[in-house]
Amino acid sequence: MRNQLVILITVLSLNLGLSQEQTYSFTLDEAIQFALENNYAAINANRDIIDAQKQKWETIAGGLPQINGSVGYQNQLKQPVTLLPAELVGGAAGEFIPVVFSQPQSLTATATLTQQIFDGSYIVGVQATKAFLSYSANNKEKTDLDVRKQVVEAYGNVLLAEESVKILEKNKANLEKNLYETTKLYENGLGDEESVDQLQITLSSVENQLQNALRLKEITLQMLNVSLGLDLNAPTQLQEKLEDLTVSKMDLSILSTAFNISDNVDYKLAENLNEQRYYEWKLSRSRALPTLNAFVNYGSSSYSESFDFFSGDPEWFDSSILGLDLNIPIFSSLKRSASTQRAKIALEKAKTQLTEAEQQIRLQLENAKNDYTLAINNYETAKQNLLLSERIENKNQIKYKEGLATSFELRQAQTQLYTTQQEFLQSMVEVINKKTDLEIILNTKS
Repeated sequence: MRNQLVILITVLSLNLGLSQEQTYSFTLDEAIQFALENNYAAINANRDIIDAQKQKWETIAGGLPQINGSVGYQNQLKQPVTLLPAELVGGAAGEFIPVVFSQPQSLTATATLTQQIFDGSYIVGVQATKAFLSYSANNKEKTDLDVRKQVVEAYGNVLLAEESVKILEKNKANLEKNLYETTKLYENGLGDEESVDQLQITLSSVENQLQNALRLKEITLQMLNVSLGLDLNAPTQLQEKLEDLTVSKMDLSILSTAFNISDNVDYKLAENLNEQRYYEWKLSRSRALPTLNAFVNYGSSSYSESFDFFSGDPEWFDSSILGLDLNIPIFSSLKRSASTQRAKIALEKAKTQLTEAEQQIRLQLENAKNDYTLAINNYETAKQNLLLSERIENKNQIKYKEGLATSFELRQAQTQLYTTQQEFLQSMVEVINKKTDLEIILNTKS
């Protein structure tokens, strides 16, 4: 009885755990927002910003007072001997006596305060921290835009796979009905074997496409989960329909949106590179300047025959030093000059790359506008072609049943319909993706 009770409790616990498994449901905007908080790349981009802030303080702290302590212990197992003239202690001139200075064991403790007074490279480093923080923020923005694009594409692919499955299942059902009717006619001597074979070929092809679509549906959903930062097999549902989402993305007014290239994240990153090269040039020049540092230390030393420094018997002797270190670069065989010239060349290259980036971004904008316009036109055309293909296929169905069309003609109409269906689905995904590409360049949100 006790064993049965344990089993019952275990089963109930497992069922409760399964029932509590969270199911995720998203619109496209909700999926994007979720991914910006949970996507793996987005999480690390946030960490990069925190890391940049810590690096900024690390750079600043390098020029602030530094305190270091040291403790040294020595036990001279064999003490060194020094020879002194014997006449110092009343001996004969020309003779020497061996003398051992100090006791064999010593303990020294020292604390040193150092302060940087002037260092050109430190000044440049502090100035460059602002540019580095700006780069980290722009890189985070770039990552967010990449995540957004990734989620939009994955979301659209899932919807595409779902619609493909529905259409292929419908096509399969219609073909199975046609094949059944044609087979019965052939068995009763009212049809020909070729008609049966033609329909069987078409049905086999559609069945293969359906199986592939079912696999793609699972794979695209897993890809979406990865983009969202979820477990690969997390139960995820999409709240929007492909055609509804496509219609919501059709807005030609975006083509007239004013473009400020300074808002484009790729241009911002190119500017960051320009700033980085500028500070590298300044850093190289600063190495020709002198550096000045100050220090003060305080220490205490004790000597004994044995390790009894903390017993209170050995005497401790204090010492302290205040000093300045001035380092003046004088001659480096033109090494510093060559380094500065190379940094200057890198800066000029960065300026050229910034100009090139501006031109490329403007070209990308024009291409994105054209691609978006073309995607909308293709969608409208594909929608009309689908209606025409459905009408043609329906007429051939009627003609075939009335004996006015061959099975080959019916198969051609069906194949044309199936191709047009996939073109229509793909055209909707293209509208969604091209709208996103254009929004990313403009740095706007729908």
